[in-house]
Amino acid sequence: MVSELKPPDPPEPSALDPKQETARQTELEDHETDQVVRVLQGLRNWRKAERRLSEASRRHMELGQTDIRTLRFVIAAQNRAQTVTPGAIATHLGITSASTTKLLHRLARAGHIRRLPHPSDRRSLIIEVTEETRRVALHTVGADHGRRFEAAARLSPVEREIVARFLDDLANMGDET
Repeated sequence: MVSELKPPDPPEPSALDPKQETARQTELEDHETDQVVRVLQGLRNWRKAERRLSEASRRHMELGQTDIRTLRFVIAAQNRAQTVTPGAIATHLGITSASTTKLLHRLARAGHIRRLPHPSDRRSLIIEVTEETRRVALHTVGADHGRRFEAAARLSPVEREIVARFLDDLANMGDET
């Protein structure tokens, strides 16, 4: 019987940075360093799980990442009773109008969206997600979001503030370069 090789656990911070050039660990007790490593491993594990879930949803719906982002944007707008134009989608995605036209053509051809006349601007269209796509998205992407919401809801208000501040700090790291 052949045993399956598991990737090794990531090395401790001291093994990656023994001179502590990037992260000073001397200010932390050993158990505190272990906690930091657990947090970072938790983030890595969550990113892996998020990628797997996202990929599974995209494969199930036979869509790319931009397609999923578009559908989520349109569904959210529809839930707020707002109309969505191709221009709003282009702005949201940060893509050109030509790319948006191709994207919408592909989504319409696959039966995910409808392009309808704008109620007050004859030169424009509004975009709506079909009921079937809405239903599938609710049971895939929506279910994943619901589980993430429940995990955050289990935290105390103080814990949620701490986690939010930590995640904001991570998200803003790119702004410092």
